[in-house]
Amino acid sequence: MALIILQSESSSIKDCLRDLAENAEKQFRMYKGTIRQAKIKLSFGAFMNVTMTLSIDQTKHAKKGIIATYSTGRNKQEALRKLQESINSQINNHVNIVDFEIGTYVTPVTRRTYAVGVVVYNTPLHKIELDKLSIKERRKILAKALELFNYNPKVLNISEVARTFGVSRDSIYYDIEQILKERKSAGS
Repeated sequence: MALIILQSESSSIKDCLRDLAENAEKQFRMYKGTIRQAKIKLSFGAFMNVTMTLSIDQTKHAKKGIIATYSTGRNKQEALRKLQESINSQINNHVNIVDFEIGTYVTPVTRRTYAVGVVVYNTPLHKIELDKLSIKERRKILAKALELFNYNPKVLNISEVARTFGVSRDSIYYDIEQILKERKSAGS
């Protein structure tokens, strides 16, 4: 586990969010893993301040990211609608949102309304559809599993392996037989 603390402050909302995103990117490169928890605090005034605390699980891997954006409008409702559209346009189906914070601010003199959003997310590095693998790809995965268990096929739950790959138990038995034959012939 690791803890990352990010903080950004500026008189410009745009600069504050840009600095936050750049600092997050640097930290995400340093700390491999998955964001487990996040706490985000936004404060407004003469300066905008964003503080994020992230808990990183270094045993699981995912692409970590943040969306830090803002919008303006004539009123809070319009600014929030624009912010929602902006954030939703940046989120894809594979994103797992860990936390988010939304805030609004109206400037005292110009009465300009800002809506600010920060979203913290993980994206799986890759999703393998096991039931769509070729025989060669399936056997490669099975060979690795067998290698980890000292080539003892009795430790595998053949029914579960077959279900996971979307094939019959006979196919898995045949794959294991071929893997063991190849290992034996390579060792001779």
